[in-house]
Amino acid sequence: MPTLYVTEPDARIEKEYRRLLVSTPDKVLLALPIARLDHIVLIGCAGVTTPALHALLEAEIGLTLLSRSGRLLGRLCPATAPNIALRHQQYARAQSDDFCVELARAVVSGKLRNSRSLARRWLRTVPDAEHQPTLARLDRAVTALAGAESLARLRGLEGSGTRAYFALWRQALDPPFTFNKRTRRPPRDPVNAMLSFGYTLLTDNLMTACEIVGLDPYDGFLHADKYGRPALALDLMEEFRALIVDAVVLTLVNRERLTPDDFEPSDDGGIQMSRAALQIFLTTYQKRIQTEVYYPLAKRRLSYQKIFEMQARLLRHVIEGRVDAYSPFRTR
Repeated sequence: MPTLYVTEPDARIEKEYRRLLVSTPDKVLLALPIARLDHIVLIGCAGVTTPALHALLEAEIGLTLLSRSGRLLGRLCPATAPNIALRHQQYARAQSDDFCVELARAVVSGKLRNSRSLARRWLRTVPDAEHQPTLARLDRAVTALAGAESLARLRGLEGSGTRAYFALWRQALDPPFTFNKRTRRPPRDPVNAMLSFGYTLLTDNLMTACEIVGLDPYDGFLHADKYGRPALALDLMEEFRALIVDAVVLTLVNRERLTPDDFEPSDDGGIQMSRAALQIFLTTYQKRIQTEVYYPLAKRRLSYQKIFEMQARLLRHVIEGRVDAYSPFRTR
C-alpha cells in the first residue's frame, strides 16, 4: 500500500466515513479509502484534524511530520505494546562488542559493495582512466573490512569508502548540476538538498520497518547512540542509500526532470526544493521504493519497501539467535 505525501501549505487531512480527504479551504484535492494507506507524510504547514488522527491510530497507520527542507519533526505511531523480551535481547546485544563489530561489518560491507556496483554501472560511459584510481580506493576499503576488529576501524573504512564513492558519483552527474561534497544541516546546494531530503524519507521508512518487526529503531550497532538519533534505522538504511536516494537524484538530474531553477533558499540558511520540484521528487522516490527486484532470501521479486521490512525481520532473527549472521541486501 502507498505512502501519502501532503505538501500543500494550507491543506489538511480530514475523515469522512471510511475515507480520508485532503482538503484546502475551497476544494477537496484527494479522497482515499483508509484501507489503501499504510503511512502519511505531512510536509511543511499541512495539517490534520483530530478525528482523522483517531482514524489513523485505529487503523495503525503511521504519520510523519517533516519541515519544508526535509528535517524530521516527529512521528505519530499507534499505541501498540512493544515486544519487551525482544527489546531486552536487542539492548543486550548492543552491549556486546563482538556482536556490534560483526553486525557493523555486514552493514558497511553491504553499503560499500552496493555503492561500488552502482558506481561501475553509472560510469560505463566514462573513460576508465578518469575513475580507476578512485574505484581502486573504494576496492581497498571493501577488502580491508574483513580484517577490521573494532567499530572505530569499521567506521573509518566506511568513511573512506564513502568519500571515494561520492567522488565517482559526482562524475555521473550531468551539468549544470555540480556536487563537491556532502553538506548537511543545512544543505548548501541543490544536489545536497535532494540527498538530505531523500535520506530523511529513507530513515523514516526504516524506522517503520523496525517498528513493524518489534525492534527499537533508536538502539543500533554501527551508529553511536545519541539522544534523538534513530541509530538502528540508520544502520539498516546504509545498504539502501545508493540504491534508493542516490539513484533517484541521478534520475532527476540526468533526465532533466529538475533544473537549478527549481530550488530556493530555505529558512535555515540552506537550499531546498521548490514546491513543484518537491512533488516531482516525492513521486520519483515513491516509484523507486515500489520497484520490484529479486530478493534472494525469498527467492522472488519484492518491492524495495517490502525488502526494508524483510531485512529488519532478518536482523530480529539474528538478535534472537535464530540466524547466525546478518546478510545485507546486495544489488545484482
